[in-house]
Amino acid sequence: MAHSAFSGKSNGKETSSLVVSFGEMLIDFVATETGVSLAEAPAFKKAPGGAPANVAVGISRLGGSSAFIGKVGADEFGYMLADILKQNDVDTSGMRFDTNARTALAFVTLRADGEREFLFFRNPSADMLLHESELDISLMEQAKILHYGSISLIEEPCRSAHLAALSIAKKSGAILSYDPNLRLALWSSAEAAREGIMSIWDQADIIKISEDEITFLTGGDDPYNDNVVLKKLFHPNLKLLIVTEGSKGCRYYTKNFRGRVAGVKVKPVDTTGAGDAFVSGFLYSIASDQSIFQDEKRIRKALYFANVCGAITVTERGAIPALPTKEDVLQFLLEAATI
Repeated sequence: MAHSAFSGKSNGKETSSLVVSFGEMLIDFVATETGVSLAEAPAFKKAPGGAPANVAVGISRLGGSSAFIGKVGADEFGYMLADILKQNDVDTSGMRFDTNARTALAFVTLRADGEREFLFFRNPSADMLLHESELDISLMEQAKILHYGSISLIEEPCRSAHLAALSIAKKSGAILSYDPNLRLALWSSAEAAREGIMSIWDQADIIKISEDEITFLTGGDDPYNDNVVLKKLFHPNLKLLIVTEGSKGCRYYTKNFRGRVAGVKVKPVDTTGAGDAFVSGFLYSIASDQSIFQDEKRIRKALYFANVCGAITVTERGAIPALPTKEDVLQFLLEAATI
């Protein structure tokens, strides 16, 4: 059994199943009170954020092998984020530090209607300034899966670095996993967001999207209609398209089969990071076994595991602190079985 050389650990994490997450890592300042607007919030608590980084931590927590590629500022917050990744056994050799730009910040509040309101500080922030020349090519060549979002497509030079990363990973035989993770406030217009997100759509092997994102990307079509999903969003190279429906679970589509996997009932405290925990759980399951796409029973099992990861995460505040370990998931499954 090959031990991971990067983490310096000999706990049997196999380098063969390395998942590399590419994109942004930032500091979320989360309002300490819920049900208020950003302007009304009395105080904010800092928390590490950024979907690709959350996924990297989530996979490592479950016992998988993960790395993060992205850029932060050469500032207190940037070093703090790198430390959080290291503490969670995520390989940070692909991280870069910018001396001329700050680490991105986002102020977040949970409004009374349960929706989140964001205010981003990034003009430009370090994550937008990752250059193609700064990519850790050897790390990407080792990836079994490259996971990414769409925020890194918004501005140059990061957009070119993102496209180069896709190309390198694809050439090395990696599976490309895409979670568009729409943040409309960051794009210049809704049209730019739609075009940007769809510009790399056909390259992905796995895509995970939410109901709201289907409505947005299709220009208002019914997200529950299988024909809408199959005609407008499924593409010939796709191994798997997953539609997440929050606590209700998820739907899945492949060339040969489709279905739904029920969600798991928990008492939600904070939905932040639930989607990233779901992605972590699923990518962890398939990293070590890529023949899974031909086997509906195993896909369903992996998606249920992912649903449990998402459910556990909403029972605690914050994204990274709430991401489950494999023990947490097994304990949850055990308790669910005895009820």
